[in-house]
Amino acid sequence: MIVRFGYVAMSMEVKNASPSKTMTLTHFNKLNDREAGIRRLERIAAENLHNTLRLLKYNRANDIHVYRFSSKLIPLATHEQLRDWNPFPALAEDFAAVGEYVRNHGMRVSFHPDHFTVLSTPREDVLQSSIRDLEHHVKMLDAMGLDARAKNNIHIGGAYGDKRSAAERFQHNFYSLNDRIKERMTLENDDKTFNALETLTVCENLGLPMVLDIHHQWVNNEGEEAWELWPRILKTWQSPFAQADAPASDPLPPKIHVSSPKNDKDVRSHADGVDVEPVLSFFRAIAPSTLRLDVMIEAKMKDVALFGLMNDLAKYANEGVTVIDQATVEIK
Repeated sequence: MIVRFGYVAMSMEVKNASPSKTMTLTHFNKLNDREAGIRRLERIAAENLHNTLRLLKYNRANDIHVYRFSSKLIPLATHEQLRDWNPFPALAEDFAAVGEYVRNHGMRVSFHPDHFTVLSTPREDVLQSSIRDLEHHVKMLDAMGLDARAKNNIHIGGAYGDKRSAAERFQHNFYSLNDRIKERMTLENDDKTFNALETLTVCENLGLPMVLDIHHQWVNNEGEEAWELWPRILKTWQSPFAQADAPASDPLPPKIHVSSPKNDKDVRSHADGVDVEPVLSFFRAIAPSTLRLDVMIEAKMKDVALFGLMNDLAKYANEGVTVIDQATVEIK
């Protein structure tokens, strides 16, 4: 099994390269000239995209093939007060440059809309806001010229006192979405509400690919081991939504998230790095059934944690682990 590792948004090694610079709504509202404020937002967004491109070049230099974009590339883009603002014409060249680099170098990229994006909500206003946010993320990927292999990963959302009804509401609301949103969506289990088994059931019902978060599964489960669910999870990556725009000769690999608990008292928070042994144990359990796997590291130290995990995996060279490049291993 070939395993590629990636990290989230911000590099700890590349200085002054934040892709998430912003402006608060309070600051925006204090500006006397609204049009000047919008131009400033567009300049901030252009800088975020420039820094994203810098990070992608850094990733290529370090053989990092998997990366999650910051969802904050365009400040205030989905705020109610700026509904009449279309930032994409002014940022067309910047988005295109990012997308061109991704395509030219065969990178796998994604977004993870924030926790306010919930399709299980009973509130119509929250639902509409969530749909607008998903549409915004699709527009960003479209502006990059990236096809449906670039996904938006979300959680099911809250239970609102009745988890079964919330899951049914999520599924009902999903059916109302347009196909451009559907084909880019993946679902992830969370650490408090919808566990891996529950999330997997929804994915199977809707034909959506599931991103297994093994840390979340360790702290929120029904007694099963993560690898026991893998045959069913793997099958979700064979669905039409999962493989939209992927050529039959090069199917999109399944993807998981890994991180480690901060400490024994705070098991849900992420540690700086990743403990190698439980992760390697999971890899070995699924390797016989899986050809390729992409892994998003969600540790606090981001790319530093990635390199730390690679160093730890290299110590198992005599135990079925082969280092292929700086961010890829083969597990036997």
